[in-house]
Amino acid sequence: MLEEQKVKILSVNISEKKGTVKVPVKNIKINELGVLGDAHAGEWHRQVSLLGLESIDRFRSTTKREINFGDFAENITTQGIELVNTKPGDLFIGNGVELEVTQIGKSCHGDGCAIYREVGNCVMPKEGIFCRVLKNGNLKAGDELTFYPKIYKVQVLTLSDRVSHGVYEDKSGPEVISMIKEFFDSINWQCTIDYGVIPDDENMLRVHLEKAKDLNYDLLITTGGTGIGPRDITPDIVKQVMDKEIPGIMEIIRMKYGAEKPNALLSRGVAGLMGNTFVYTLPGSVKAVKEYMSEIVKTQKHLFLMRMGIDSH
Repeated sequence: MLEEQKVKILSVNISEKKGTVKVPVKNIKINELGVLGDAHAGEWHRQVSLLGLESIDRFRSTTKREINFGDFAENITTQGIELVNTKPGDLFIGNGVELEVTQIGKSCHGDGCAIYREVGNCVMPKEGIFCRVLKNGNLKAGDELTFYPKIYKVQVLTLSDRVSHGVYEDKSGPEVISMIKEFFDSINWQCTIDYGVIPDDENMLRVHLEKAKDLNYDLLITTGGTGIGPRDITPDIVKQVMDKEIPGIMEIIRMKYGAEKPNALLSRGVAGLMGNTFVYTLPGSVKAVKEYMSEIVKTQKHLFLMRMGIDSH
């Protein structure tokens, strides 16, 4: 996984029309729409394009064609890291400019691309990256950007009077952690996971929820307290602090597993968005955790991108 490091800018480039190569210029002014004067600037998530010398050199070696900076229609030509290994949410910061990665690669224009017309291939759709502007500024060749990988913050919280009192060992929380790690590893994204156990206490749960929201955790998953017992309060408290509910995921889980075992229909688990934090309330059994998590992870990457305002359909 990529870590924080420096990236050197080799060239900054502009084109006035889409589908054409960009021309190197002395400097570029970056505003809230992208590169001033560039055809690709606008109110969308692909405002600024970057391509690494590492990718260009690979293309040179296979096509034997000399490449000039801007030939692949990249706004910024860099050297220092494999840009293709970055991911949405990563940041490039320097000279007051802050760029957030939103997309890796793109659909190939084919005959609409100057390079493709000549050699029948292009590296930008495979290894170029696209960013949106978070902070404005000016950039030129020779400047450096610092690359900061996005590290997703996750909290796993088990609610159980007996576990918190040491009556028995928690198994559902560790199972959630294992499946979260597996999910992030599968998409090559980075995460940190905090884990805790509290009793089935309304006030303590509310404190943890508010803290997760204030600290901008990306994901919070609770286990336990989703039944109808007098101490089962998890969904009730979570629903009070959610800004947007995502009912479909829990409905399909209940229907899928309840078709064979009707007791699965009795879980009151909820899912939604609390500030910028996705929150899911799972039952307390390991079996249920495996069932719920196996469905939740199928849509979680898409939800993260949706939260960023990126259409990944």
